[in-house]
Amino acid sequence: MFSSVLIANRGEIALRIGRTARRMGLRVIAVYSEADAEAPFVAFADEAYCIGPAPARESYLVTERILNVARQAGAQCLHPGYGFLSENAEFAEACAAAGVVFVGPPPSAVRAMGLKDAAKSLVEKAGVPVVPGYHGAIQDAAFLKEKAYQIGYPVLIKAVAGGGGKGMRRVDKHADFEEALASCQREAQNSFGNAHVLIEKYVLAPRHVEVQIFGDQHGNVLHFFERDCSMQRRHQKVIEEAPAPGMSEETRAAFGKAAVEAGRAVGYYGAGTVEFIADGSKGLRPDGFYFMEMNTRLQVEHPVTEAISGLDLVELQFRVAAGEKLPMAQGDLSINGHSVEARLYAEEPERGFLPSTGRLHALRLAGGEGIRIDSGVIEGGEVTPFYDPMIAKVIAHGATRDVALDRLRDALLGSVVAGPKTNARFLTALIDHPDFRAGKLDTGLIDRNLEALGAVPPAQDAQAVAAGVLALVAEEKARLEAVAVARSGWASDPWNEADGFSKAPGRLGSVRARAEGEDIRIVLDAAAGEAFAGEAVADREFTLVPGDDAVFVLDRGRQTRVALVDALDVSFDDHGGDAGGNVKSPMHGKLVALFVSEGEAVEKGQRVAIVEAMKMEHPVLAPRAGTVEGIAFEAGSQLGEGARIMVIADAS
Repeated sequence: MFSSVLIANRGEIALRIGRTARRMGLRVIAVYSEADAEAPFVAFADEAYCIGPAPARESYLVTERILNVARQAGAQCLHPGYGFLSENAEFAEACAAAGVVFVGPPPSAVRAMGLKDAAKSLVEKAGVPVVPGYHGAIQDAAFLKEKAYQIGYPVLIKAVAGGGGKGMRRVDKHADFEEALASCQREAQNSFGNAHVLIEKYVLAPRHVEVQIFGDQHGNVLHFFERDCSMQRRHQKVIEEAPAPGMSEETRAAFGKAAVEAGRAVGYYGAGTVEFIADGSKGLRPDGFYFMEMNTRLQVEHPVTEAISGLDLVELQFRVAAGEKLPMAQGDLSINGHSVEARLYAEEPERGFLPSTGRLHALRLAGGEGIRIDSGVIEGGEVTPFYDPMIAKVIAHGATRDVALDRLRDALLGSVVAGPKTNARFLTALIDHPDFRAGKLDTGLIDRNLEALGAVPPAQDAQAVAAGVLALVAEEKARLEAVAVARSGWASDPWNEADGFSKAPGRLGSVRARAEGEDIRIVLDAAAGEAFAGEAVADREFTLVPGDDAVFVLDRGRQTRVALVDALDVSFDDHGGDAGGNVKSPMHGKLVALFVSEGEAVEKGQRVAIVEAMKMEHPVLAPRAGTVEGIAFEAGSQLGEGARIMVIADAS
């Protein structure tokens, strides 16, 4: 077994790998960017080395810098985690040339499965069913559009080197193909350095089911059962579970056999995932699924497989990389209960799931029976615009699916996150959605139910605002009284004490409020059942977290920020500036495209720019009809959240 490992990754996966490595007696070596200098995974490591600036292309994606650290620190092996260089065959070969064991599959397997078009051809020869489509080399836009027409809409455009939902677009109409292709190719080039795409038939009511496989260097390949990853939005997974609901033993055997055959076709060893698509409208059947792709690495959702199998997949990765045989046969494996994982993200479902960055003023993730939490951030840390905005993976395990789901929901409801907004309330709504609870799954469930799941702009929460106002007023009153005492020695009247808010995260008691026009009326400690203007308003208890000149009011996953504003400050804008024609960046990110020029006439809702953050593209739309003025940035510029990109002058 190895004595040391360099972990070529960051965040929660670097911590997760490090913990297993340390338990096995390995010296843990971390690499980090300047943005991650204070990150928990850096503090956890026995040794840590800075490898460059925050952008991944200048740090985590620079092979030579990483291998220089491996040589300097004397690392025997290197674990790539997932993302970054984990599926880069050239990187795996460079590790071998540097005398460092790559904890992953052979470069030949990475290369064979790394391009989706070649992978489909390979597994098809091995007898694995594939989705109908075009997987060839010709990339001319007109040719691809004609192929899409021949395949029949809807179709899916996919980057051949893609992953994580990036470089992927569903197209329903022939007229929309060219724009979708250009966007897909641009995103693929930015994320993977390869704009090559394939076209395939979009399966209606699709179920996304993947199989965890594991091989060793002695020719053994096993499967560790399946995971259902159908709860997706924009092809990014939201909730994953194992085993897949509605999976019979006969169908499980068929999925497992196909996955193992795909692995054998490339001489696979280490951890890998074979992903399939099935027609959910007909249920899961032995003859009703197709190969999509193979991920030649550990998956984000691997904890649910660990929960039902009792295995540590990272430990197995180390042992296989060291040349050991797998310590079990297929017949030794069995499923224990059910496990579900939710990805708690710093994002705003109410604003199209835009990433939300900033300081974590509070981070208290609830545990409990059957709960595992994998997180790479801490209270007081930052969610930056440079990397994936995941705060934590919350994993629940129970004897049944319902028990696991109940535990997951309770853990999310019991968690406190303040600063960046999160998808916690959205996740709990999804967990309790009747179709999801009943196992009626397909990848379109979320998009069909956005309003029911709360992913629409909400009405102002008057009671939450009231709670925040009270806290800030109480704090300001206490501050002024303290100043008066310091200046005059006068003791304040005990009836005027303001102790409803403290600098530590706490709770304000019973608060009732209702909106009356633009005003908010507040009553403290009102008796149960009391009504305003004949309307009953239920008591609610909020969690209050102090922030920078503001207070965050939290209630079951929803966050309301309340700040004191100087009424004489003319820069304050109740309407965020859009009413004045300002076109602002919705987040920190990079301006990757401008579609208009000075003096050009535009319509309301017209796409005028694209901002990229966390490797995803987000369109920026004109807030009204008018004429473009004052373009402040060029394509390629870095933008702060709220930065004014341009102004749309009133057409009248």
